[in-house]
Amino acid sequence: MGLLTGDTLMTLALAGAVFLLLLDLMHRRSRWAARYPPGPTPLPGLGNLLQLDFQDTLKCFNQLRRRFGDVFSLQLAWTPVVVLNGQAAIREALVNCGEDTSDRPPSHMHEHLGFGPRSQGRGVILAPYGPTWREQRRFCLSTLRSFRLGKKSLEQWVTEEAACLCAAFADQAGRPFLPNSLLSKATSNVIALLTYGRRFPYDDERFFSLMRLLERALKDDSSFWHQVLHKVPALLRIPGLADKLFPGQKAFMAMLDDLVNEHKTRAPDQPPRDFTDAFLAEVEKAKGNPESSFNEENLRLGTTLFTNLSSVLKDEKLWEKPFHFHPAHFLDAQGRFVKPEAFIPFSAGRRTCLGEPLARMELFLFFTCLLQRFSFSVPPGQPPPSDHGQYAFLVTPAPFQLCAVPR
Repeated sequence: MGLLTGDTLMTLALAGAVFLLLLDLMHRRSRWAARYPPGPTPLPGLGNLLQLDFQDTLKCFNQLRRRFGDVFSLQLAWTPVVVLNGQAAIREALVNCGEDTSDRPPSHMHEHLGFGPRSQGRGVILAPYGPTWREQRRFCLSTLRSFRLGKKSLEQWVTEEAACLCAAFADQAGRPFLPNSLLSKATSNVIALLTYGRRFPYDDERFFSLMRLLERALKDDSSFWHQVLHKVPALLRIPGLADKLFPGQKAFMAMLDDLVNEHKTRAPDQPPRDFTDAFLAEVEKAKGNPESSFNEENLRLGTTLFTNLSSVLKDEKLWEKPFHFHPAHFLDAQGRFVKPEAFIPFSAGRRTCLGEPLARMELFLFFTCLLQRFSFSVPPGQPPPSDHGQYAFLVTPAPFQLCAVPR
């Protein structure tokens, strides 16, 4: 038998690739079609990755919801995903079936950030549902409660930061400006006070770098390539690929490591000054205890669920004016405050956001302090703020200009 020529090898390779792709597609249809809700037809190999707009996932989900209903399925590479929309479906999953839907899938992207496989069961937000997560959440809740009752409570921290925010608004002297950056710095400073025991001046270069890297990291988390590497983790073994695609994430983690290392100089007999001190003290206490999730030697299936909370928060069937500022949404016929069941900005069930009390406190104190000090208006010739947010892992308001005139 003669040697195969280059053209013949190319033809065989293409035929083999086509065969494998068709086999993959047939496998999907036979295995998944009968087991999952309806959804867009997946492509061989990549599934629905090329059919989703990762720069505006919420808009994409709403379009698919109109086609397939409140519950539909996607295939992200070889990972099946079910997307839940609407109050009934989300409440059924998170509250009524909370024990079954509280887990989290492994996050392979953590490895390129330097965590390694030992970190997969640690933390709170991405930790699998189980004893480790329960221990970490109990610690977070008890520590937050202790700061609320301490000598300098969370409310004092937020009030002082609100005063700094008002001073920064006053510096604009009624001229048009973009408030997004100042608001982000104010809310981040409250978290910095809680976590690291310090706030940063708004013009601090280190703070500016940290905020810029955080913004970049959040955009990277919602990018197409992040989803590809997360769903096809074998690609992470390509040397330097993750660092080239996401250069800002390691730099952001390095800055956080520096802030943590500054806390390791605290004398053991000093009381914890902030959350990082409390956590490091707990790690020290857990040394030699292999059962503790705070021990560095502790190692730690199913369908992934995406819950589209915006489908509830902006549902025209549940809210009179979902795209407008309308305080009457939260008032009954007698003008008393009520909390509608559909108001779930912090999710629901066992994984409800830990920071909800702090976020509510910040919103109230920042909002009231600003309104007491300033009259706000849209600059002449500028459009009003858009009700369509920007998606980058978190949904944030699109940039807009305003004038803040002292009262």
